[in-house]
Amino acid sequence: MLVKLSSSALKQTRWYEYGVRFLLGGLATVFTGIVGARFGVSVGGLFLALPAIFCASATLIESHERRRKEKAGLSGRRRGQQAAALDAAGAGLGSIGLAAFAATFYALSSTHTVGALAAAILVWTAVSVSAWWLRRKLRNPRRHPQPGSRARSAQGHGFSS
Repeated sequence: MLVKLSSSALKQTRWYEYGVRFLLGGLATVFTGIVGARFGVSVGGLFLALPAIFCASATLIESHERRRKEKAGLSGRRRGQQAAALDAAGAGLGSIGLAAFAATFYALSSTHTVGALAAAILVWTAVSVSAWWLRRKLRNPRRHPQPGSRARSAQGHGFSS
């Protein structure tokens, strides 16, 4: 599955789906504020990494993909699950980058705040992109051939899945 940005998704989203995202994001923000007030900003700050709209996004992505396939007369259940799983994988990889951002900012913020922020953004970008690239390389189907594909590639057809 190719990762891409598509503005057509904005047309497919219904008004109440934006409401669900807004509500869940607001609830996550309120929860983070309560945790911060009760246990201090250090603990509350940990919850800022909470993917406020991830649950809503995953279900909406699955719903949109399933609906798109069903319009074409196909069962979109599997495709919807795959799209939601890809979004979850991206969120996980982004979380690794976010942890690197936090560690970098924490280590450098006592010296120069703006420089620490700039360095943390660069580290977040590098770690997130590297994690995505590494995952893609490790999951490359050419490295793990399907049963029976060895014979076809040995014949010079070069099929890939």
